[in-house]
Amino acid sequence: MSEISKEKEQRRKQLALGLLFGLLFGFFLQKGGVGKYHVLIGQLLLEDFTVVKIMLTAILTGMIGAFWMVRKGWVELHIKPTRIAANSVGGLIFGAGFALSAYCPGTNAAALGQGNFDALLVAFGMIAGSYLYAEWNPGFKKGFFSRGDLGKVTIPEMMKVGRWPFIAVFAVLLAVILGVIDHFAVR
Repeated sequence: MSEISKEKEQRRKQLALGLLFGLLFGFFLQKGGVGKYHVLIGQLLLEDFTVVKIMLTAILTGMIGAFWMVRKGWVELHIKPTRIAANSVGGLIFGAGFALSAYCPGTNAAALGQGNFDALLVAFGMIAGSYLYAEWNPGFKKGFFSRGDLGKVTIPEMMKVGRWPFIAVFAVLLAVILGVIDHFAVR
């Protein structure tokens, strides 16, 4: 098999894995109820912590899966540079959009998939925002938005620990956080 054929086969495998895990993630989001408006509003009002529980669990599951697939050589990580100022502004915009619409990209896709037509307007806004970001991106790499540029680094690398010890500590921390949420959640 030629080198080009191997590369194409690797890309096909990566795309298939991405599609499979994306569909599974969407399925579990929908089954978890995070595509429902009242669940999302409950999260924003700090009355229903379903979204936090599902997302923290998804982060851990995704982290284990991604690092495992990298270790097996099935996928490659393409890490974006960490820029504190840009990430902070992006987080504020994301948070404002979530607070105004009660949807984030994942929950919006789940809501669309179950027929919530109010999510169409939010999807349009996300697409428009992504387009504007792509158009203006070269300008964002300069000035204020370049402050706090840490380069292409992961949290375990920043903490100077291995990936698997980090995941183990994160899993324990996650269990504690989920236990605290369950104990103190408004009932």
